[in-house]
Parts: sequence; C-alpha cells; structure tokens
Amino acid sequence: MDNIRWLNADEQRTWRSFLAAGRLLFDRLDRQLQHDAGLPHAYYEILVRLSEAPGRTLRMSQLASSSLSSRSRLSHSVARLEESGWVRRRACPTDRRGAYAELTEEGMARLESAASGHVEAVRTHLFDQLTVEQQAALREISDALVAHLADAPIWLLDGDR
Repeated sequence: MDNIRWLNADEQRTWRSFLAAGRLLFDRLDRQLQHDAGLPHAYYEILVRLSEAPGRTLRMSQLASSSLSSRSRLSHSVARLEESGWVRRRACPTDRRGAYAELTEEGMARLESAASGHVEAVRTHLFDQLTVEQQAALREISDALVAHLADAPIWLLDGDR
C-alpha cells in the first residue's frame, strides 16, 4: 500500500465534481430523450452514428466501436431498433460472420424528430453553462482522455473526421 498514489484534497474534489457532473448531465439528457422522444440515449447514439455514415450504413463491429458499446449490447440494441423499423440488418457479402446495420427512412425520420429537443437539452445543460474558453478547455480535456482510454482509433469516435 506504500506505492499507492492517493489523491490529494484538490484532486479528490476535482474527481468527485467530475463524477457528479457527468452523471447528472447524462441522466438529464437520457431523461429528456426518454420523455420527449421515447428513446434511450444509447439508441439515439446508434441512430446518429448510422445517419452520419456513408449510405447510412456501418458494419456492426464499427458501429459498436463508434458508439462505445460492446458487440453483444449493440446487437441487442439493433434488434430492438429493427423491431421498430428504424434499422435494418443485412449480411456482409465478403464475410459470413460480418453484418451491416442500415438506418431506414423511418429511422431517419425518428432521429430527426428527436434531434431538436436533444440538441436544445445539450445546449441548455452543457454549452450555455460554460464560457467559450471553458468549452475549448472541456474539448481539450475530453480529447486527451479519449486518446488515452479509447480502444478504437479516435476517428471512429468523431463524426467530423
């Protein structure tokens, strides 16, 4: 136990504040999506990732990586989205074990109807609470953490790259 790098008082306050902020923000955003759109945030994220992909289609493995989901959890989520008619799964012609997920027109319409409320909630509960400088610092900090922690290359996680 002598070599444990315990957090000092400032680090402990930072850690606890970070935990509380993240949990409160994601809880608020998930509740907004559930209330206004009847969607859990995980399903919304899958629809977003598919909407940004060429042809609105991704391999299931790439969709799991980009949405930060395990393959089994993603498979279950996609099955539920298929039941709703928002996603269609199809086999990969070059890999018998591979599959693609494709956003349907119904899924795109569902995403579009959910997006405005979600974006407003993100703006209200995150961006409106921070100065431009704080927003830049948050992005820099978040990028550093993602670069350190992500199992997938950063470009899979960022729809802009």
